[in-house]
Amino acid sequence: MPDVNSKLIKGFTLIELVMTMVIIGIMGAVAVPRFFGTSVFQSRGYADQLKATLRYAQKAASAQNRFICVTFAANSITLTYDATQSSSAHVTATCPGSNLAGPSGQIPYKVTAPGGITLSGATAFYFDTLGKPSAAQAITVAGYATPVTVEAETGYVH
Repeated sequence: MPDVNSKLIKGFTLIELVMTMVIIGIMGAVAVPRFFGTSVFQSRGYADQLKATLRYAQKAASAQNRFICVTFAANSITLTYDATQSSSAHVTATCPGSNLAGPSGQIPYKVTAPGGITLSGATAFYFDTLGKPSAAQAITVAGYATPVTVEAETGYVH
């Protein structure tokens, strides 16, 4: 007959089970609101879309040899072009101008923020034919900590 003391009893202790439940509870309290609150994800997505739109405006100005105007509303950005100006470095664009077609052909090229997300700190400006902005910009997207900036000399968007 085998000895009862020689068998290993397998299982979890009560302390191990309670500690596991406490750790899962803490993780759930921290992680669950992040999954159900989508405004942070929407703000980040719109900030990325805003950067892409500004980069497109800069590239279009250089490629089409036109002044590309960037105008802002509380929750949207619209791109237009000034067809009356030449490539002279001493002229300024008349903004807003004619509607610019977007990469997929949509006219006007307008990007609207999801509900509840707004822009601040933005003023209308243009990219000249060399891709240089008329003014530096620091555009804040509500709910996203890092502002979208456009450098004054190079037009670099980050």
